[in-house]
Amino acid sequence: MGISNRVLAYLGSTKNIAGSILALIGVGLVFAGVAGALWPVVVAGLYGIGALLAPADRTRVVISHAEVETAGLRAELDALLARVPGAFPADVVARVGELGGMLIEVLDRAEVLTTAPDQLHIVSQSILDYLPTSLNGYANLPPSRRQAAHAELLAQLDLLRTGLGRVADAVYQGDEQALRAQSRFLRDRFGGSELDL
Repeated sequence: MGISNRVLAYLGSTKNIAGSILALIGVGLVFAGVAGALWPVVVAGLYGIGALLAPADRTRVVISHAEVETAGLRAELDALLARVPGAFPADVVARVGELGGMLIEVLDRAEVLTTAPDQLHIVSQSILDYLPTSLNGYANLPPSRRQAAHAELLAQLDLLRTGLGRVADAVYQGDEQALRAQSRFLRDRFGGSELDL
């Protein structure tokens, strides 16, 4: 918080208001003839007493609903990704790691994600159902059957990557538009013209 923001916050605080009220009472005492020649000390002292005795403003902690909603998904994803290495072939581990990276990037944009229920549903189902179901289905097979199922698992992971890629595109679409708008602005502002001398 900058200095000007702190000053503005203090000016509207309970402590400043209470101190100002007591300082005004001190000014009234000056006009009543009670304070005498020491009126600046009386006014400043009453302000200080009011500021010290007034209760502090309550600090409100604002918790983002989006972050709360995606925090559980992030914990589930972390637990799922921790179980994969060592239990699956290297190419499966690599693809799951890629999917995990995509999901983490999307979850980091919680505010955007939670405004799009369809996209949030796809992400949450991918973490809670689709990906674990594919991995568990493969892991539950006996080792003699896994070789035949290996290609099927990779195909399922590719389908998940395609679907999550669409979600990621939608989540980042606003940022990409803002970047293009900034580029147009900078070209217009600083790009120059053939008419420039």
